[in-house]
Amino acid sequence: MSDGAPPEDGSAKPLEDGSAKSLEQRRLAQETKDERQVWYFLAYFLFGIHFVAFVMIYAVRHAK
Repeated sequence: MSDGAPPEDGSAKPLEDGSAKSLEQRRLAQETKDERQVWYFLAYFLFGIHFVAFVMIYAVRHAK
């Protein structure tokens, strides 16, 4: 039952207040982690785009 499956006897227990709060805290923690990963991805993407742009500008200015 530790995998989140309902009990085998078919008796589903309603969520208690403590487990509901725990579930909400885990959801918020995961959401925060996901949002942080999105910002990191955006930062790396923008850095990469600017790096490529500067290399291309350098190449064009120094071409003969």
